[in-house]
Amino acid sequence: MTAVEEKDHFFRDLQDNENLMTEILGSSVDLVKRRITFHEHKNVQAICYYTDGLVDVIQIELFISDLLYKGNWLLQHTTLPTGPPLTLLKEHMLTNASFQVVKEVSQAVDGILSGVAVLILDGSDEVFVIQTKGWEKRGVDEPQTEQVVRGPRDGFTESIRTNTALVRRRIRDPKLRIEQMNIGKRSKTDVNIAYIEDIVKEGLVEEVKKRLRDIKIDAILESGYIEELIEDAPRSPFTTVQSTERPDKVASSILEGRVAIFVDNTPFVLVVPSFFWQFLQASDDYYSRFMTGSFFRAIRYLAFVLSLTLTSIYVMLVSFHQEMIPTQLILTIASGREVVPFPVLLEALLMEISFELMREAGLRMPKPVGQAAVSIVGSLVIGQAAVQAGIVSPFMVIIVALTGIASFAIPNYAASFSIRLIRFPLLIAAGTLGLLGFSAMFTLLAIHALTLRSFGESYLAPATPFQPNDQKDSIIRFPWWKMQMRPEGVTGDEKRVGDHQFPEPPNTDPYSKEGGKGKEEDQKDGSRKKKTRRIIKLKGEDEE
Repeated sequence: MTAVEEKDHFFRDLQDNENLMTEILGSSVDLVKRRITFHEHKNVQAICYYTDGLVDVIQIELFISDLLYKGNWLLQHTTLPTGPPLTLLKEHMLTNASFQVVKEVSQAVDGILSGVAVLILDGSDEVFVIQTKGWEKRGVDEPQTEQVVRGPRDGFTESIRTNTALVRRRIRDPKLRIEQMNIGKRSKTDVNIAYIEDIVKEGLVEEVKKRLRDIKIDAILESGYIEELIEDAPRSPFTTVQSTERPDKVASSILEGRVAIFVDNTPFVLVVPSFFWQFLQASDDYYSRFMTGSFFRAIRYLAFVLSLTLTSIYVMLVSFHQEMIPTQLILTIASGREVVPFPVLLEALLMEISFELMREAGLRMPKPVGQAAVSIVGSLVIGQAAVQAGIVSPFMVIIVALTGIASFAIPNYAASFSIRLIRFPLLIAAGTLGLLGFSAMFTLLAIHALTLRSFGESYLAPATPFQPNDQKDSIIRFPWWKMQMRPEGVTGDEKRVGDHQFPEPPNTDPYSKEGGKGKEEDQKDGSRKKKTRRIIKLKGEDEE
């Protein structure tokens, strides 16, 4: 049992408290202990603890300076009201924006290790925890994994408070709740959950809290730890928890009645529950015109189908069902494969694994070296050199390259990985059993997807179960004036767009000096002008 667990309350004697803190914190070089003595009044002493590197040094210096000068002044004036030392300190000396008084040793120690200053005063068994956090952090920058053509350029950072502030800027609703938790026996990582109280589905917040409270682990270093510990189907290749770097996407999800989970030290925020179709939707869909957004969304659905099945279908047709390919095309494929010594399935597996190797190498190597080297090697492996060497056929190069490009069109990084992973069992089944194997594996995957749940919600919703209202934002995005209701499952305020929002141009001319005229007046004006022109014309004929 540790000293903190044995003794979780401070003593009244300063020396006892100092010994206790030394026993708990040890003698690490970054843990600073600053003893404060009030000049002539040496019987009044205090100790300030903080962690160097996690605090704002300027705040610490101002705090100690105020404490010394104001403390001496207070002690020299006998007219001041008497009372407990902490009360005098709180009312007359501390000018920090945020501080609190605590009794528990564990709470004070956690505070020191998370970047706050702890002031222990002689003669009191309560201490001050003063907010002085101020470590170096990365600025708000464009998300690296979810870039958009039209949309905000700010992305989450590694600071949890910066991330919650980015969402709060977008939702200035007093009903937006952000709750604090600490997870990790040793890391004690800050975790926040955010939701809108009168929109979120009933019972969802309690379920999220329960799953988070049940996590027993040494440390949480990234939100991926939590994702793997709270998802509904941990053995499934499909990801059932959405992760994103975009504040606008998190704000949109919260407004649809879902819960966001922020984890300190990572720019990836989790959103639950998550549905399969959301992984194929991008932020651009909602910022561009609905026709454009719907078109590119349809392109992404096509990319998903190509990425998942194109290689398998090619291998299946060439290996078992040549009669389904036009004669001219099968002759061209056969001529290209004359020099290839491998069966089609092995050829496809070699190319797919080579492609994944190049992608992984390009990702891991340093940018100045890796990208150029990998692109050169990649052009040799998946290019004319490989065809001339007789390792692969030209058609296989085209199929694998098209499949790889299609997988990059999927906007969510985690979903893209899942689809690439699923492609391999489908490819092996199609290459060994033909149409029968392809159909059987595809059916198994479909049944598996149908059984998945994300925090109790069907993973394939709104397709199954079919929800008519939510079809307006599935394959095709309807215009905003048509999407009046929030998605199914939302409680309370279900309406998000008001009535009669179809934009109509005004019947009057807004730029006229008279403030505009109606259509009838315009018609009258037009007829008057016609009559005037006719009279002028007749007068001209008479004069002639």
